[in-house]
This record gives sequence, C-alpha cells and structure tokens, in this order.
Amino acid sequence: MIGTPAAQKHVRLRTKFILSLLVVTSGLTCAALMVVRRTAADHMQSEIESDADTAVRTFQFVQKQRQITLAHKADLLAALAEMRNDDPSTIEDPSEDPWQSDDFNLFALADRSGKMIALRTSDPGFPTDTAQAELLRMRAHGQKSGWWYGGGELYQVAMQTIYSGAPVAGDSTGTVVVGHEIDGHEAADLRGISSTEVAFRYGDQLVASTLLPLQEGQLTRQVDGRLGSKRIRIDGQPYWVETAKLSQKGGAPVSLVILESYRGANAFLAHVNHLLLGLGLIAVFAGGALAFMISGAFTRPLADLAEGVSALESGDDTYPLRARGADEVARVTRSFVRMRRVLKSNEAKRQQLEAQLRQSQRMEAMGRLAGGVAHDFNNLLTIIKGYSDLIVEGFKPEDANFRHGQQISKAIDRATTLTRQLLAFSRMQVLEPKVVDLNALVADMGKMLARLIREDITFSFEPGDAIGQVKTDPGQLEQVILNLTVNACDAMPRGGKLTIQTRDELVQEHLAQSRPAIPAGQYVLLIVADTGCGMDAETKARIFEPFFTTKEPGKGTGLGLATVYGVVKQSGGYIWVDSKPGKGARFEIYLPRVNEPVQKAATKEIGAPSVRGRETVLIAEDESAVRDLATDFLRSAGYTVLVATDGNEALSIAKKFSGKIHVLLTDVVMPGMRGPELAEKLKQTRPNVKVVYMSGYLDFAGKEGEFLDGSEFLQKPYCREELVRKIADTVAQIPKTIPAIQAVPHALVN
Repeated sequence: MIGTPAAQKHVRLRTKFILSLLVVTSGLTCAALMVVRRTAADHMQSEIESDADTAVRTFQFVQKQRQITLAHKADLLAALAEMRNDDPSTIEDPSEDPWQSDDFNLFALADRSGKMIALRTSDPGFPTDTAQAELLRMRAHGQKSGWWYGGGELYQVAMQTIYSGAPVAGDSTGTVVVGHEIDGHEAADLRGISSTEVAFRYGDQLVASTLLPLQEGQLTRQVDGRLGSKRIRIDGQPYWVETAKLSQKGGAPVSLVILESYRGANAFLAHVNHLLLGLGLIAVFAGGALAFMISGAFTRPLADLAEGVSALESGDDTYPLRARGADEVARVTRSFVRMRRVLKSNEAKRQQLEAQLRQSQRMEAMGRLAGGVAHDFNNLLTIIKGYSDLIVEGFKPEDANFRHGQQISKAIDRATTLTRQLLAFSRMQVLEPKVVDLNALVADMGKMLARLIREDITFSFEPGDAIGQVKTDPGQLEQVILNLTVNACDAMPRGGKLTIQTRDELVQEHLAQSRPAIPAGQYVLLIVADTGCGMDAETKARIFEPFFTTKEPGKGTGLGLATVYGVVKQSGGYIWVDSKPGKGARFEIYLPRVNEPVQKAATKEIGAPSVRGRETVLIAEDESAVRDLATDFLRSAGYTVLVATDGNEALSIAKKFSGKIHVLLTDVVMPGMRGPELAEKLKQTRPNVKVVYMSGYLDFAGKEGEFLDGSEFLQKPYCREELVRKIADTVAQIPKTIPAIQAVPHALVN
C-alpha cells in the first residue's frame, strides 16, 4: 500500500529521482540556451563594432573628399591672389568671389616669409597668432593639408603656395589657406549618415559632438586621448566607443570618436531572452514528463542505497549493502561502499589534523608566556647574581657569609638553568648556530652518555654512512640528545635497549602528507628509540608542554622534552614521536641538510680572572637595576662608563661626547628604539665602535639579519667576570692605532 513506510520511502526516492532528472535537464537546457544567447550577444557585439568602424570609414572618406575640394579652392584662391598681387582683399571680400560658399569658413593669406597678411573666418573668435603658428608648423613639416585649432574652433584646412608665373621652387610670393570648420552641424550630419553619436577631439579637449553638455563631461572622463575601442556608460546607457586619428603624422592631435549605442542591441537581446525562456520552459516540462515515465524502473534498487545513505548520515557506516548485477545502480552501490570507507578514513585524518593544530596553537601560546616570564626573571637574576658576587668578594673563604653567598650563587645558577630551559622551549634563546657533523657530535658524547645510562640498559649508536651536515647550535643539540637519553632511561626502569641512529632522509610528498608537520625536502634524521613503557595518545599529545611530567612529585621539572621541542623548532627542524603503551618510544628529529663545510669549534682562551681596562663603554639599558649593576662592574674594572636609559639618550650622549667611544653595550629589547637600531645609527657617526648586545632572550619582534656583523652577544644573567671578559675580548678586536682616550666630561658620566 502507498501508506506504508516502505511505500512512502519509495515515493520520496522516486520524487528525488524525478527532481534530479529535472535539475539535470534544466541545467543542460539552460546551458544550451545560455550558449545561444551568448552567441547572439557576440554577434550583436560584432555588428556594433562593425557599424562603428563603418562610421569611422565613412567620415574618413568624407574627409578625403572635402580635402580634395579644399585643395581645389586653395588653388583657385592662389590664382586669384596672384592676379591681385597678393592683395588682402582677395580673402577679405568674399562677395566678389562667386566660387566661395558656406562650406569654407576660413581663409588666410601669408607673404613669402610665412607672415600672416590677412585672416578671415566665419567666427571671429579664431586667434591670428594661433593661425600664424599653425601655418608655420605646416610649412615646417611640408604639409599641404591638416587641422587648425584655436579659440575652441577646429578647422580642416588646405594650403597652396602662390607663384608669380610658372611654379618654380623657391620663387613663391606667398601662401593661401582655405579651411572648413568642424562644429556641431558637422557632427549632426555624420550622425544622420551613420546613426551613431559623434564627437571630435583635439588632444584631450572635446571640440564638437552630438551629445548633451552633461553627457560630454561623462565622455571626457571615461575616454582619454588614446586610440582604440572600449565600452563605456553615459547616463546609465552602454555605448561602444571607437576612437580614430584624423591628423597626419606630425600634425595636430585630432581624433574622431564614434559612440555606437547598445539600445537597439539590448532590445533585440531582450526579445531573444523571452524566446529562449519559453523554449527552456518547454524543454524542462518535457524532461519532467520523460523522467516521470522512466523513474519507476530505478527507484526500487535505489531505495536500498537510500537506506544506506540515511544510515551513514546518522553515523552508522556499517549498514550492509549488497550490489546485485553489473548495471549502473549496482556500480553506484559499490562506489558508495568504497566512498564510505574513504570518508571514514578522511574523517580520522581530519580529526588528527585538528588535534595537531590545537596542539601547535597551545604550544605557541605557552611558548610566548614562558618566554615573557623567563625574560623578566632573567633581569632579576642578573641583579641578584651580580650583587651577590660583589658581596661574596668582600668575605674570606673561611667566613660563614662567604659560604652563604656561595649557596645563593648555586641557587641562582639553578634558576638560570630553569629560565634557559623555558627560553629553549619558547624558541627565544640566543643560539650560536654552526655547521656540524652529526655523527661526530654524537660520537664525541659517547663517554658522557655512558655515564648517564644504567648498566641494565643496552646502548648502541648506529651512524649513517656519509651523512650531510646540519646547521645548529652544537651545545643545544647536545642538550637535546642528553634530554632524550635521560627520558629514555627513565622510561625503562627495568632495563631495556636504547638506540641512537643518524641518516640522510628525503621526505617526499606521501610521507609529508602522513606527517603534516614535516614539509617535503632533504633532512638529516636523528633517531632516539627505546624499548620502555611507551605512552598513550593523551600523554603523547602533552609531552612537549612545559612542566608536564609523568614522574612522581619532586622527580623532574617537566622541562626536558619542552627544551627538546624548542631547540629543534628554533633550529628550523621538526620532531615526530611514535609511541604506544608497552611498545617503547621513538623520537625522530628532522634537521634541514646544508651543503656547507663543517665549522671547527673555536678554542676559548682563559684569561686572568681580573681584567683591567682604560677604554670608554656606552651602556644603553632600560632596566635601572641592571644598568647600575653593569656600570659598577665596568667601573670597578677600570673602564670609563657613559650611561643611557634608552636608545635616544644614548645617541644624544654620543653626539655630545667628544672623546672616543670604544664599545656600545646595549640591551636588545628597549622601549622606543631597539638595541640593533641604536647600534646601526651609532655606527653611522662612529664607525669604529664595537657592539655587544646583552639579552636574556630573542623576542618574537626580532627581525632576521637585524644584528650588525661582527657584533657580540652577552647572555643574561651574567656575572662580573663574564661581563668584563666580554668587554675585554671585544676591545681586543679594535685596531691598535686607536688614539688616546680623551677626558670624559663629568656631565656625561653617570
């Protein structure tokens, strides 16, 4: 019965099938009709362009005929002028010359030198000096015909030389010019012939047209002096504009503008649209009737497929579907089953990507927070560490206060390590990248790793053959390996196997798609794998968060893997973790491969504990306590110190100070002017000054390449010996031909 649920589903499916066919039929019909309409529109456009081109050619033909007539009239006038011995009355009294008519509105007579003797126009507004200039221009270009424009009037002219007797070169007695004015009447006549709107332009000025004054303004704004065709709108009506040059090469810039209206074409297209709409409706109704007739043969097998679709919409991707036969419906059913599997796989990938995105955003936010906290904490540690060192220097080793001070220093060192781990995670620490051989670096760490790994853990290093080089901070990369080794050992409380591997890795597109965080390219791969307890998905998603740990309280800070994450990301690399509970963990670190030679580590000379200097140091630091501490350190070492609270004050002090400034010691992040900007401006006036940047971190606002070449870095927090030694090493780079230090004005020394 039709009222049963199955019958209702059958009716709904049949209705959908019919509607689908109707949509397809309608779409195809509309597409076909749109093609027809487009073809008609293109044809109308071609007709419009052809009509505009015909109008241009018509006027050009009329122009040539008029030019011939003007030339004949000029010949007659030249003959008359010869008979009258160049008498100005030749052109001043037209009533005596029966050959003159209303078609000629300009007559001019010039002597042998080209000086204008007489000028007559139908409108006295044409300037004589303009006529003189136009005549000389035509004579200079050797032109017999052309265009004159002046006082808002445009004339098509013909020029003829007057000879005494037979025409002989160089024996002329004068020149006669005959012209025809191009005005609104001329434009109206051309419109009557071509059924188009017409305008004449001289350069960018509109001389005459068949348009209304307001329409002329719209035309001028939309059509420049360039030739060619374009489509414009005037008073909301579309026009096709054809611009053609009328003047000869070297002549006046006269052009004809033909405006072909789309009004008739639009009316025709509207009629075509109505006709096509009627045909479309007929085709749709015919298609609907045909769909209704054939739909019954397809609805029953499609009903099962519809049930499968409904089940998939409700989240059930296990609904059983059977495809019988090899017809189209059976193939569609099989395709739907395959599509259902693909959708299930894509949904799993989408959820994985969303989880990775949320994790990346959370890590970025936590990194910014950790970096900001570490920066402020570094300034405090610098002050505490510096003044505690000064206090300890005042006691003897056997004094109890000396031991107390040492305990303070040890606590500060532990706090310093903590802040540097935070900076490493937030990718804001100051790195010293070098090109290193990863195999050599891991091999050199063998003894150190052996002391960290327990006896019940089997350790093996499997270096790759002839792997490429990487560019990173070797000390920080060693810290990464140490942290991963310690983490692996903690994951194997009952012993196990720890393996470190290195090899070249070419990440191709298919691998990059399975691991979206790693783009395709050439890398050097560092693998640290263990056979420990492994991790579940929830733990693996949080292992790089700072202060997250699975250890008991008091056993670990939760910054080991956070440091690994920060160092790898700041080095331009990527990290991938594969782990399951009871299956161990595998950390893969992808570092970009570089084609540069390995840089040997520079050996640092250990100097005397106390360094004395006589040079001048300019300090720029916005934190007052850090500024005062650095000042005390350097003055106690014998340096002359100039102190500024920001970059602008430092530049002002340097400008007033007449002596030699040897070193600029500046904080990187300061309000108003950053340290690198201060160094660059100071170098412009004092090119020999050396620069030492001091900072506890690299902020996100830092720009790549903003630090000057040859500059030095001093990591906060620092002690007195570190600061004095850094300044001494920097001064040692200054050439020995430095002039003697001049006296420092008292007002500039804080």
